[in-house]
Amino acid sequence: MTQVGSDHASSVTDDRSSWEVMQALLARGDVPALERYLQRLPSSETVRAVFRLSPEEQEKLLTLLPPERAADLIDDVPDTQAAELLDNLDPEEAASIVSEMQSDEAADVLAEMDRDDAEEILSLMDADEAADARQLIDYDPDTAGGLMITEFLSYPQSTYAADVVRDIGTRPGDYPLYYLQHIMVTGPGGRLLGSVGLSDIAFAGPGATLGEVAAPVDAVEAEMALEQLEEFFDARDTPVSPVTDGHGRLVGALRRRSVYDALAEKAEASYLKSQGIVGGDEFRSMPLAVRSGRRLSWLIVKIVLNMLSASVIALYEDTIAAAFALAVFLPIVSDMSGCSGYQAVAVSMREMALDIIKPSDVARVLVKEVALGLVTGTVLAVVLGGVAWAWKGNPWLGAVVGAALAANTLIAVGIGGVLPLLMKRLRLDPALAAGPVLTTITDTGGFFLVLSLAQLVLPALSG
Repeated sequence: MTQVGSDHASSVTDDRSSWEVMQALLARGDVPALERYLQRLPSSETVRAVFRLSPEEQEKLLTLLPPERAADLIDDVPDTQAAELLDNLDPEEAASIVSEMQSDEAADVLAEMDRDDAEEILSLMDADEAADARQLIDYDPDTAGGLMITEFLSYPQSTYAADVVRDIGTRPGDYPLYYLQHIMVTGPGGRLLGSVGLSDIAFAGPGATLGEVAAPVDAVEAEMALEQLEEFFDARDTPVSPVTDGHGRLVGALRRRSVYDALAEKAEASYLKSQGIVGGDEFRSMPLAVRSGRRLSWLIVKIVLNMLSASVIALYEDTIAAAFALAVFLPIVSDMSGCSGYQAVAVSMREMALDIIKPSDVARVLVKEVALGLVTGTVLAVVLGGVAWAWKGNPWLGAVVGAALAANTLIAVGIGGVLPLLMKRLRLDPALAAGPVLTTITDTGGFFLVLSLAQLVLPALSG
């Protein structure tokens, strides 16, 4: 077996798992070996190992490591879990770690904590760093202000080029390349005037001021929503953009990758909600009571709603018994209608995100979806009705199934289109519109339409 802490230790081929190696190093308190080992681990393996440690071992790990290395580890962990890790530390230790994190990452983690706990940590940090973190926390997380960083290069327009070069030279290695290519220039009151690159400054000559060489730059407002930010960066080949407030004052810088990371996280969160994982992220390292409570809050509602749908079938037992072929088409009608409804939900969610529609546009959205539902419902009805007719050789069966599908599709797209708007008006999460509400409506409607229409022509179906 490879010796723990040896320079030849392997991060992933060691006979022991990564968390077992970390446990051994923690037990020995061998900080240098622990640091070397973590440096060799891929970030994904580091997260996996940390999740397998006990809360006591996690606390010891963060306490033993230097603050800057502990901050790197916290950066690799999802925000919810990172907040729990910091919450288990003494406020002084947590503050020393948060101080080493980039402003946007620190704000994201602190925002996941209880506000009083976060404020206690902030009170122990450098005053300027704490002020930056508070500013970011106050912004909506899905806006430019909530995603921006406060670490960027900015100088007044009257600053000489030689002074900028001299200032940057005193802090080698502090700035990524894109910082040096996007140096912000401000005017009176901190208003953004433009930006310059380090090469522009070098060619301008030491006696030139930044105001003389600055070029206009496209900025985003701090309140700009995530979907608008996506369009902004899609249209521009820039890794970073300045962020201004409502008065044009420079307040931060927004990285392209921060926008796309946020979009991916939002899509993942919406997917989890649609699958019944409510209340935020869920990890298997969380307490059993928390995980089971979150899941049951959804599943119990689903039981009640499914019983409502099933009760429709119970009312028409005799109809199903007389024309058993109907049972084959019940799930098809409800499922196809549900798919149409989910498409309408998706379009409404997207248009709401882009501010194309608002809750007051319910009537317009309904008219548009009904028109679409008439077309799609008719086509689907012809296809499925034709299949039913061909299968049993009974045109009445085809007519019942086709009419039910057409009507239920019309209902599904109409409700699916307006449901997110109505939920938004009621201050509920529109992402839940694709969940039990729409499913119950399409299931119940499909069952009722098929069976009630069948009952009207039952002699022709059972003959």
